[in-house]
Formats: sequence, C-alpha cells, structure tokens
Amino acid sequence: MPPAPAVPTATYRLQLQPDFPFSAATTAVPHLAALNISHLHLSPVLEAVPGSRHGYDVVDPTRVREELGGEEGLRELSRTARDHGLGLILDIVPNHMAMSPRHNPALWEVLRDGPSSPRARWFDIDWEAQGGQVLLPVLGGPLGEEADRLKVDGDVLRYHDHAFPLREGTAGLPLPRLLDAQWYRPVWWRLARTELNYRRFFSISELIGVRVEDPEVFAATHAKILELLHEGVVDGLRVDHPDGLADPGGYLRRLHEATGGRWTVVEKILADGEGLPASWPAAGTTGYDALRHVDGLFMDPAGFGELLDRYRAFAAPQTDRGGDWDATVRRAAYKVLTHELAAESDRLTRVAARLCATSPETALRDRAPWALRTALTELLVRLEVYRPYSPEDAATVVTEEAAAEARRAFAVPEEAGAVDVVRDLLLGRYGDGPAQAEFRTRFAQTASALRAKSVEDTAFYRYVPLLSATEVGGEPGDPAVGPDRFHAYCARVQRDWPATGTVLSTHDAKRSADVRAALHVLTECPGRWADVLAEASRGVEPVPDGQLAWAAWQTVFGLGPAGDERAREERVREALLKHVREAGLFTSWTEQEPPYEEAVARFVAAGPCGVPGRKVAELREALEPHIRANVLGAALVHLTMPGVPDLYQGTEREYRALVDPDNRTPPRFGENGDGGDGGGGRSEKEAVTRAALALRARRPEVFGTSASYEPLAAVGPAADHCLAFARSGEVVTAVTRLSLRLAESGGWRDTRLPLPRGRWADVREPGREFEREVRAAELFAASPVVLLERLPE
Repeated sequence: MPPAPAVPTATYRLQLQPDFPFSAATTAVPHLAALNISHLHLSPVLEAVPGSRHGYDVVDPTRVREELGGEEGLRELSRTARDHGLGLILDIVPNHMAMSPRHNPALWEVLRDGPSSPRARWFDIDWEAQGGQVLLPVLGGPLGEEADRLKVDGDVLRYHDHAFPLREGTAGLPLPRLLDAQWYRPVWWRLARTELNYRRFFSISELIGVRVEDPEVFAATHAKILELLHEGVVDGLRVDHPDGLADPGGYLRRLHEATGGRWTVVEKILADGEGLPASWPAAGTTGYDALRHVDGLFMDPAGFGELLDRYRAFAAPQTDRGGDWDATVRRAAYKVLTHELAAESDRLTRVAARLCATSPETALRDRAPWALRTALTELLVRLEVYRPYSPEDAATVVTEEAAAEARRAFAVPEEAGAVDVVRDLLLGRYGDGPAQAEFRTRFAQTASALRAKSVEDTAFYRYVPLLSATEVGGEPGDPAVGPDRFHAYCARVQRDWPATGTVLSTHDAKRSADVRAALHVLTECPGRWADVLAEASRGVEPVPDGQLAWAAWQTVFGLGPAGDERAREERVREALLKHVREAGLFTSWTEQEPPYEEAVARFVAAGPCGVPGRKVAELREALEPHIRANVLGAALVHLTMPGVPDLYQGTEREYRALVDPDNRTPPRFGENGDGGDGGGGRSEKEAVTRAALALRARRPEVFGTSASYEPLAAVGPAADHCLAFARSGEVVTAVTRLSLRLAESGGWRDTRLPLPRGRWADVREPGREFEREVRAAELFAASPVVLLERLPE
C-alpha cells in the first residue's frame, strides 16, 4: 500500500477508552480503510485517570496509556494502519492535566516539595495566595466535619480514595499542625468556586492548568508525542483548547518547529466573522466553523423567525428563559463570572490591582480593587469572541463601544476611569513589561473560559427555539446561512486554509449531525410544529417549565426511533437532566434540586416518551423525506467542500446521538471490523459517504490544497433550493436544501443547473450522464443529492 499522504484527504475520529482500546481500533482498520479515509484520528492516548472515557484528564504525558494497550498497542495499531495505507492523527492536550495526585507523578512531587520542586514550574499555581498552599477542593464538607476521615499512612495522607504526599518530617504531627505544614490544604469542595489558587480548565477543578509556554515544560510534556511523530508512529496532531494557553501563537510556533511542520489543526472556536490568526503555523481549525456554515444551509431564515415567535409564546412570560439571544448570553456571562469563575475573576483582579499599585505611571495609581473588578467584569461580559491574542488584536475585541457601555456601570464618572485603565493596559498603552504581559495573559485566559462556560455551557441551554442551532461554534441568534454566504466562506477557506479540518459530528457536539438535520426541518414548518406540540402537550402534567418542555419535545423529535423504548427514554432523560443543570435556572451541578429534577424525569416519561409523544413521532414520520434530504445534503457538502473532512465514529451511517456521554458510546464494528451494525445492508447515507470518500482518495488533486472552488448557480423559480459547486472543474456537488418549502411551492418546475463545460457522469448511478444545462427535476429524480465527475474528453 502507498504511504498515507502528509496532508490527510479525510480522517476518522475514534473515541478510545478502556471499552474500546487500541486492539479494538486495530480490528476496525480494514473497514476504515475500505471507507477510503487517509488517517485515523485518535482521542488522547497518553496516561489518563483510570477509567476515563475521554482521555483529556492526562496524568502522565511521558507514557502511552496502559488501559488502552500501552505503547506497544499504539505501535501495533500504527503498523496495521500503515499496512492498509492509513496514517494516525493524535489529539493532544497541552493546556491541562488531571488534578489527581495519586495518579499524577509530577503533581505528587510538587505537592510534596512545594515551589522548590523542579516540576513546580509545570503547573499554573498562584503560590502567593492561600498562604503559599495549593488549595485542594476534595473534602465532602467543612474540615471540622471531615477531619476524622483524614488518615496518615506512612508518608501519605489519605481521604477516602484520595492520597496526598506528606512533607518530609511531618507525618508525626497532630492533624492541625500537620495540615498547616503541607504545601497544600485539603478543603471543602465548595470553596473551589471562590478560593482556588490554580488555573483550571474552565471551571473544572479536577483539571489543573499547565504552563506549556515555559520551554522546559513544553519539552517535558511533549517528549513522548514528538518521539512518536519522529519515529513515524503518528503523522499529525489535533491541539485541544489552544485558547486556554498563555500564548497560543507562541506555542504553535514551537510545536511547528518541533514537529518539522506536521499537519496540525487547532480546536479554535471562531465567532461569526472572526478569522484564525494568520500568524499561527497550523493547517486550520478542527472545523466547528465549517459545521456552522453547513448546518445553516438547511435552515430557513424566515421560518426560524416564526419558530422563535412560537417559542416565546410557548415559554413566555419567562423572559430569562432564552427569549433573546444577546440578552441570554449577557446574563449568563454575569452569572458565570461571579459564580463558577469567581476564583479566576479574583486572581485577575489581584493581578490588575498589583500592577496599578506598583506602576510608575501615575494614571494607573489609586485604583480601588472593587473598581478594577467592576471594569473587568463589564468588559469581559461584552466580548463577542473567545479572547484577544495581542495588544493589536485587543483593539478589535475590547472595543470602544464596549468600553462606553462598561462605564455606565459606575455611578461616579471618576471611578469609571477604571474601564479606561483596563482597556489601555490591554491595548499595550502602558508598556510591555512582565507585569503588563501577565495581566493581558490572565485577561485572555479568563475570557476564553468565560466564553465557553457562558455560551456553550449555559446560554445554549437557556435559549432553545431551535436546538440544532445551539451547537459548538454556532450562532443561535442568527443561524441560517444562505448559498451566497456559504460560497464566500468556502472560497476563503480554499484560499487561506485549504488543509483546515471540517466536521459535522464530534465527541463534544451537543447533538450529532443527523439529529440536527431532523431539527432543521422545523424551520420549514414552524406553525405545524407548534400545532402538534400544543396537541401533544394538552393534559400532560406536570410540565416543569415551558423552556424545558419545548427542548424536551425537540429532543425526542430529533432523536426519532432509537432502539427499545426504555433505553430511548433513559437517553432522553439523562440528556435533559444535563440540560437543566447546565442552564442553571432551577437546578445545577453543584446545587441540585431533587424535586425539580424528579419532575423533569416524570415529565419525560409521561409526555415526550409517553403516549403524547406519538404525535411528535407521527410528525417526524411525515417529514422523513425532508429529514433524509438534510442528512444526505449535509453529508455530501461536508465531504466535498474545501478542507479535510473528519468523520466521527459511526457517522458514515445514520448516527443519532445526544450530548455526551451519549455520543461517546464505543462504536460497534462487525466481527471482522466491517462496520456492521445489524442493519442488513448499507444505508443511503453510507453509500453517499463511500462514493464521496472514494472520489477524494482517487482524485486528491481535485480537493487538495492546490484545488479550486467554484460556486454554481441554478436558474429558475426554485433556484435557491439548489446548492451546487465545482471542485477544480472536475467534480460537481449538487444538493437540495429546504426541500419541504420546495415541495410546498410546487417543486423544481423549470429550474435548471448550468454545468461547467464537458460531459458529466453521476458517480453513484453509472449510466446517468449530463452536460450543459440540466433540469433540476431530472438531476434530483432519484436522490436529493448528486455527485458528478467530468468525463475525459
């Protein structure tokens, strides 16, 4: 077999875990090679917390995870993949490690030896706070209630299944003195919200930030990954959460040099209109920006507006339940910054106050910490992107308009000057010394955590007129994307980032692409949906609240038939319990309200997953042809648009999954790794997927970095329902969009699609050929999607 190309033609994500180790992936290689992908894309493979189902909680970056089969298992997978012409892409986690001392040898050493430990520089700890001790929020209650459960065992302090190292010579001390003598302090877990003195991954205290900007830390934490790259075991990288790093651009430049320029994509969430920094030496993003544009093609903008009105009527007058997107995000940001990220806000304020108090600039002096905190809060909640990357970038991110709004939070105009101080520091107007750099870094890291928590993990669960719009990287307030906007996006990608990643489903997606494809149809029939919902809801008691009920009915509509009813109900119930906890309106992860959560479970069983749910099921069945058009259309566009498509495990077939952990279930392949799912044959989606991937593999020059992208415009009364484009003048993709509206308006009628010069063959239907201008009704006679290849002259 020829070796895998340096730039992938298509990748396939496998979510490794103890129930799906390297050996299981090895067995699946023949099936995956037959799909015509070029690379397996593996979730993190380094040593993680035992039992982890995702691998992002790394405990030892110097070793390959034993639970997956160890380094030999990974090398065997690589050998088998290469025997089939495939390479490997690894997901790496530079931002954080697991806060699990008994499994994390570097952290164990730091907790034992304190800031003098050679590995103390690994972790982003504020040693000046909390009396020089690292706060460990592990106790089930205040120390006075838990002290009897803390036991000294030799040179180890134990608490239930936790273990901590004791500082030399302290094991014989009485408990109060023993605790005071350590470089850490075990405390009630609730103190993490306000007292924590190490940087976390978002608000997850079990993950501690790593100072990978330090060259020695980079070298130590990347040695194994670089060894695997240089020995040819793996070929490229996916970088998790670069926005959490102190200097993402600097990190990527160091990584680029260390890897010799291997293909690398970054999990960067781009806001609408935001571009990836041009200076980053990466192939592009992991593809959430592509997901947003592909999804938007299959949403009707006018129908979304009506659906929003219907939602407001159904869920109102609960005005804080997501009736307005911008207001929902703003309220969520205030809540997150003052609650989940209170410790991060405190640290940022301390950095700002210290900088102002010690600065030789008189304009910075006499700034009260409370005023700086207020200014920081008001500016942070107004950011519309994840973070700035430089003082120059900050000018477009922390705008003067945002500053003007922030000043209104102050009753005294002179105190509002704190806003200008903060903004000027971000813009580099007071120098570029270490203190200023630290402030800008902390601001950016706090901003990225705030954006993720307030948008993805809060607002997405409060603003739910259309669940398929609340996806990572999405724009729920304006989700529809017209053909012209989509073509402009693809042209930019092909010009600027032709080897970027593209995705439709991921391990982090709130719903898989096929669930979202079904939900998109509701924008084409908002009145019909509302009528069915009103009928289905009649007499269903108790309804916890309108927002939750609307989301629950959409969840069962999107999921559709899915195994036995009991298993389906459990999946829906678990997804909705996560929904209400993330929303944080009536219950949350840390302040759970059992009566409300029990009411949610009863409602799911009695309504959406009960007899009334059949009304919604009947609507879905009636709309199935249009769901099919969306599923196939999104799949074909994804596989043939500019960029490198990444398929999530199982998505070559119809794949309906809800939020994690539902979407992290180990994939099912046949006994011979053939992808068998008991379906008795290949689905239409799999046929489309195989055809597109085979064409990409056979004609890499048509889709690669030197390829071209040309929009094709249909003409006629239904022209807007056809999305078409050509790749390098050799391949044409044409799909049907908004097919329900199309059917209601009389079908294709005399709509035609002018094709580029030459004669064109249907890749999936041998014998069907076209040239010049083809009638849309003829083109889409057998399928809502068509893939054409130009015949040799």
